[in-house]
Amino acid sequence: MNKLHKVYDGKTVIITGHTGFKGSWLSIWLTLLGAKVIGISNDIPTARSNFSASNVPAFIEDHRLDIRDINGISKIIEAKQPDFIFHLAAQALVRPSYESPFETLSVNALGSAAVLEALRCSVTEKKVVAVMITSDKAYDNLEWKWGYRETDSLGGKDPYSASKGMAELAIRSYTDSFFGKVMPNVSIGITRAGNVIGGGDWALDRIVPDCVNAWSMDEQVSIRSPLATRPWQHVLEPLSGYLVLGAELVANPALNGEAYNFGPNSNQNHSVSHLIDEMAKHWDKVRWIDDSNNSNAVHEAGLLKLNCDKALFDLKWKPTLDFKGTVQLTIEWYKEYYQNIGGDMHDFTVSQILSYVDNAEKLQIDWALND
Repeated sequence: MNKLHKVYDGKTVIITGHTGFKGSWLSIWLTLLGAKVIGISNDIPTARSNFSASNVPAFIEDHRLDIRDINGISKIIEAKQPDFIFHLAAQALVRPSYESPFETLSVNALGSAAVLEALRCSVTEKKVVAVMITSDKAYDNLEWKWGYRETDSLGGKDPYSASKGMAELAIRSYTDSFFGKVMPNVSIGITRAGNVIGGGDWALDRIVPDCVNAWSMDEQVSIRSPLATRPWQHVLEPLSGYLVLGAELVANPALNGEAYNFGPNSNQNHSVSHLIDEMAKHWDKVRWIDDSNNSNAVHEAGLLKLNCDKALFDLKWKPTLDFKGTVQLTIEWYKEYYQNIGGDMHDFTVSQILSYVDNAEKLQIDWALND
């Protein structure tokens, strides 16, 4: 039994945003760890999804409500008495934030506050750990060449980035005012992750889904910013960080309110064009064009890096996959899906999680070792 299994086995876990890309992978992983998963989302965000492809509803309890519904969330918390809450529900994309800025600000900032307000008002005396997931976009990105640390300024030029900065302020306010003091049974962790890729993501205007959608139909894909660099990481990398942080908050309440970056190794910032070149090694008939001169393009950061030293020092967390392994794991999922459209991807998704855990164990990464 590895350390994560020991912590989460038999526990009740609420995941907000469980129908989304990261939330669906986290739901599956937690069920493998023996947890009872309670999902809260307003809908499935895309027509195709890992949530549906991997048949997540068959293995968890599925609730649908708006993340800003304080009373609804409170009722679920009181009824289910969770041991852990992972808050992932969000409007998660930059470009739609320009089309619906107020909705983005409301869902991401007020939605985060609503989860904490529901937790504050709920009748529960048991120990509860809440891991609040924001984004690396929460940083005031000056596009410098070194990685942002957790103590760097928050901000954001676009509505999405601003919404994440606002969410962080709300989380900090609730943590400092209530949790760990008035309510010492509640511990809060904050996480920020870089650009996440992996199987089952079909969000609009994201590089990997755009590519595989086009290539699966033997079509050419337009790329807005081929020279932009991102800290690409597989979805399982930050999820392992979220799980490790949750476990550490149980063992060490002194970490209450601390924020942590979860990103790839510092040498894993690669351009969009390099990402496509690496994907092409695993997919036939790759075609793309440079659309960076499109006059309708909105502002998107050209460079963003994270420093993850704090997670290594405090949590003994570090990434498992290199860039090539990240891309290979991602494309293998999509190839399996498109070769068997309509087939159940649950077993394949599970196999990738187990392979990832096995790889972490071989690398002697702390959370994957037996305890």
